[in-house]
Amino acid sequence: MTTRHTEAGLAARLAETACVSAPFKLSDGTHLSTYFDEFRLASDPALLRDTARALAHLVPTSAQALAGIELGGIPLVVALSAATGLPAVFVRRLPKLYGSHRQIEGADITGLRTVLVDDVVRSGSQLLTMARTLRMAGSPVTDAMCVLERPLGGRAVLAEHRVTLRSLLTEAELPVRHPSGAA
Repeated sequence: MTTRHTEAGLAARLAETACVSAPFKLSDGTHLSTYFDEFRLASDPALLRDTARALAHLVPTSAQALAGIELGGIPLVVALSAATGLPAVFVRRLPKLYGSHRQIEGADITGLRTVLVDDVVRSGSQLLTMARTLRMAGSPVTDAMCVLERPLGGRAVLAEHRVTLRSLLTEAELPVRHPSGAA
């Protein structure tokens, strides 16, 4: 299977490795019967490398830095930074309570056009919160990227706030696995 922006077979490899059939509770209390396990993706070096290479084609040419969102976006942004040569930062949901006390770690992105990177986008609320955080830190954010986009309104919410979402795959593009897994 060849999907947009991916090499042949990448979608099938992602489904085989990272799509899990098991109960999963989201932070908003919603329950899923299947989910995308970004840690299975991140723990497979070849799949992580190939996913980063495919994502690299989605990075806008005007991008000057990449920002990975805690926790699922961190391995992706490291691999994507290596694939593109762009500096990376790591964004926490809340500032660290000890040590540096920072919410944003890594390169100085003040004034740099930064692209947000995360594993899965559902409602878009987490990306929107992080875009606001980076904007307040002086980094213009107009783009976000993810491996998997679920059709739960995230793209529209982000667009309302001047953030363009670029997804490697949509949920509909993942091949269905049988019998032990699902997409």
